[in-house]
Amino acid sequence: MRLKQASVLPGFGLALGYTLLYLGLVVLLPLSALVVKTASLSLAEFWEVVSAERVVAAYKLTFGASLIAALINLVAGFLVAWVLTRYDFPGRRLIDALVDLPFALPTAVAGIALTTLYAPNGWVGAALAPLGLKVAFTPLGVVVALTFIGLPFVVRTVQPVLQDMEAELEEAAACLGAGRWQTFSKVILPAVVPALITGFTLAFARAIGEYGSVIFIAGNIPLESEIVPLIIIGKLEQYDYVGATAVALVMLLMSFAMILLINLVQWWHGRRHGMRK
Repeated sequence: MRLKQASVLPGFGLALGYTLLYLGLVVLLPLSALVVKTASLSLAEFWEVVSAERVVAAYKLTFGASLIAALINLVAGFLVAWVLTRYDFPGRRLIDALVDLPFALPTAVAGIALTTLYAPNGWVGAALAPLGLKVAFTPLGVVVALTFIGLPFVVRTVQPVLQDMEAELEEAAACLGAGRWQTFSKVILPAVVPALITGFTLAFARAIGEYGSVIFIAGNIPLESEIVPLIIIGKLEQYDYVGATAVALVMLLMSFAMILLINLVQWWHGRRHGMRK
């Protein structure tokens, strides 16, 4: 009779049960309530709420600005992480601490600070005004706010990977005659891509649901600079709870679909890279 091999880490059943219970209470239960509340609408009523011109414009701005901000942070976050891990210079620890500032700063405070800075009479806004560039109270201001709050996700995801990367790999590539670009594209980038995708996903997901730092700098102009969270808050203030949950449900489904797509791309890249090895 073959004995079942004991697990190195005991308590799997208890840990799994606790995990499922915790996720059920914290994640699945609120989402289920969202679906149940929306189910009180007929299909025609649901479509009328979620396809209103003002709501559709807010969807476009929210997802478009979040995508642009996440792409900016994908590049900028990698450069910041590269500088912090590969170079030793005065003030490096200070810059490293500043990266976490968007985490610690209340989002409303960040929104007020950005609005003051980029308003037409602000330090940066006044300098951009002669060039015909207006940031505050425009969709561009939304992108600026979402870029600000999303940068730490990419930096903190990529930074440990660069720190753990062995310098011998780059030295070996150089000894074999590889140039700087070949070393970067063939040695460094493949190892960092999974972390970059993860950081991009986190920054994108964070930007989609952002509210506090955006409402001040956006100006909240209907059909122009109004984000979906503001639409939801407005419906709740008007006691239109069903309409708010309907818009939130569409937001949830679209966010889940995009994050699932990004995770599938990351899985495909990892599988392809593993087959090459």
